[in-house]
Amino acid sequence: MKKEFGVKPWLFPMPTYMIGTYNEDGSVDEMMMAWGGICAEDMVALNLEEDHKTVANLKARGAFTLVVPGTDTLVESDYMGTASANDTADKFARTGLHAVKSSRVDAPVITEYPLTLECQVLEMQEQPYGLRVLGKIVNVLAEESVLDELGRVDAGKLNAFVFDQMRNGYYAVGPSCGTAWHSGAGLLKK
Repeated sequence: MKKEFGVKPWLFPMPTYMIGTYNEDGSVDEMMMAWGGICAEDMVALNLEEDHKTVANLKARGAFTLVVPGTDTLVESDYMGTASANDTADKFARTGLHAVKSSRVDAPVITEYPLTLECQVLEMQEQPYGLRVLGKIVNVLAEESVLDELGRVDAGKLNAFVFDQMRNGYYAVGPSCGTAWHSGAGLLKK
């Protein structure tokens, strides 16, 4: 028997992403978020609350980086999703992580994160439920350590983790368990 819970945002898994921007003084701002994802071949959609420092930076700079954090940076990533840059000016510096300037967009690339999407802000849509930021992916950077023998990104090497909003937990992403558009192909013949 199923128990009813009413309206809850309980879709699992929820991705964890880090949004990188620059503050007005040129310092790095990095924020963890979970409400977003790919919305087209070359676009991402991020749902944010207007009061985040990151939103002010997105409006001012028109660019950001988006990364998938790994379990090796879980502590630093969680901190950057907990602390507010509105209250803690040296939030990024406290993590001990390092950043370099993107050569494609006006945003930082955090060296400890192995996969980075460099994005330009295309549109900011004020919606009744919050702010939706649409970004165009202009380049993807990947460390060689997360590539397979054919030079493609191997998701298993990212050591990514996802967010469980039902219990406020993080879960490591495990090994591959199938192949898209192939694992169920046998059912096409029935």
